[in-house]
Amino acid sequence: HFNRFTSTSITTMSIKNEDLLCLQRFVTAGSAYRDIQEEVLVLDLSHSNLKQKHIEIRFDKHTTISSLRDKIYQKTGTAPHFQHLQFKSCHGDQYPVLWEISPDQDSGRMLGYYNLAHGMVCHCVDIDPHSGSKGGQYEDTSLVKKFQLTDEEYNSRKGTLRDWARQQKAKDEHFSLAKHAKEHRELADANRQGKLGLELPKGFEYDEHGKVFRTEVPQDQAEAEKLASDCEFDQETVNGIEVDMRCEVRPGNRRGKVAFVGEVPELGSGGYWVGIIFDEPVGKTDGTTKTGITYFDAPGPGFGGFIRGKNLEVGAFPERDIMDSDSDDEL
Repeated sequence: HFNRFTSTSITTMSIKNEDLLCLQRFVTAGSAYRDIQEEVLVLDLSHSNLKQKHIEIRFDKHTTISSLRDKIYQKTGTAPHFQHLQFKSCHGDQYPVLWEISPDQDSGRMLGYYNLAHGMVCHCVDIDPHSGSKGGQYEDTSLVKKFQLTDEEYNSRKGTLRDWARQQKAKDEHFSLAKHAKEHRELADANRQGKLGLELPKGFEYDEHGKVFRTEVPQDQAEAEKLASDCEFDQETVNGIEVDMRCEVRPGNRRGKVAFVGEVPELGSGGYWVGIIFDEPVGKTDGTTKTGITYFDAPGPGFGGFIRGKNLEVGAFPERDIMDSDSDDEL
């Protein structure tokens, strides 16, 4: 059996026009609240400083105004002695106030005294001149000061990911966060296959307790793999590329300028990278890695990218004129 009360709630949330909302409440008043007990009153709560509305809150008709104020205090943060209450037929300033109760009035009276109907609005006007909810303080997240650390401050902290990576690097000169993440992922996949009763991937075995572990890679093989990796992305791959040079990146013939050249341990399989500030938001970063380390400052999200040296060309690549329809670079 479909619940009419829930249906009305969902429909109400989807209607934006205040007049239509009031018309809907009038038409559905008989059926929407048919199953509600006689001593219960359903009200909406709104607040002068807040966009949020609390829809269809149930009250006992014997609830006093003092208890109603306490409820509003819990939901909005406005203390009872700063609540100027208004009862209306619907949301919106265009609708007349049916009952108005100042902070020093009617605290002992019950809601049943006011002859209110289901779906009416109890609007709280916050008269506190120093209210914490003024100016969007409770809802506007752009007003919240973000916690930020400079690279030097983060570098000096103990117990961070960077600090841990330094400790591991001191134990193993070949350590990198990318390599560690790759090995961890491979071990997790091997454990998953073991639980499913499948054959373990190459390089993994069971110990005497049935636990999956990584077998030692022969030294000559490990050295050969590292040498191949180092050669593929070594310093020679970024020779001739300098900061502030104009460039074009493949794929996509994306243009921009070089903002960083060097190693980025958090990315890929190590080696050298080139940080690019693109002319348009066609990148994947703003110059900061997912670990929070900033290597260069792009003007916004999507304007930066870390590119391998082999995938770009430096030279005379001016910004494209978007009004130039004769450009060979545009279709």
